[in-house]
This record gives sequence, structure tokens and C-alpha cells, in this order.
Amino acid sequence: MPARDKAQAAKFFADIFGLERGPSGHFAPVRINKSLTLLFDDEDTFESHHLAFNVSDREFDGDLRSHQEGQHPFRQRAWSLDNGKLNDFGGGRGLYFRNPDGHVLEIMTVPQ
Repeated sequence: MPARDKAQAAKFFADIFGLERGPSGHFAPVRINKSLTLLFDDEDTFESHHLAFNVSDREFDGDLRSHQEGQHPFRQRAWSLDNGKLNDFGGGRGLYFRNPDGHVLEIMTVPQ
């Protein structure tokens, strides 16, 4: 995942999702689960990425609380302004937010 500051980007991501960061080397890794590790790397220029994650209701509640307490704006749709509302796509709950590098991250309780 391209970032202006890989260590800061990895910390933001790990803090939001309650994950552990790995030791930094060429990449700043954050382990998502047994089979997925997100590798952050320093880049000067890059386009915005969109990453979506299916989470449990319990994980969603923790992530939502993290957004509310940390003052991280979130929105109900990828294209809407930071309106602080949740969506109910597929009968679940979801939200979108940007990381400091402008990438759009999405969490949802029901896969779309």
C-alpha cells in the first residue's frame, strides 16, 4: 500500500483495526489475519486505493467507537461527504473513511 510515510500509515491502520504492526524494514507490515498482511511502502506519488473489509458486528462496534473517539470522519457512501452516518447495504452496517494518504477504507458487516 503506497504511503507518504509508511510507518505512520501502518500505525493508523493498525490502531483503527486493533491489529499488530510487524517489524519495519523495506515495508511497514500490518498482519490482517493468518493469510493476509498489508505492506505499506513509501512512495512520492500514487493514486488513491479502495480497500474493503468484512468484519463481525463486534469488530464493527469497536471500529466505529474508534472513529467516534478518535475524531476520524466517516461516511455512509464512498462518494458522500464525511456525514458521520452508517449505511445498511445488504441488511448489515457499513462505513467508509479515508486514511491520512487519501485511500478509501470500507468496513461492512455483510459482504456486498
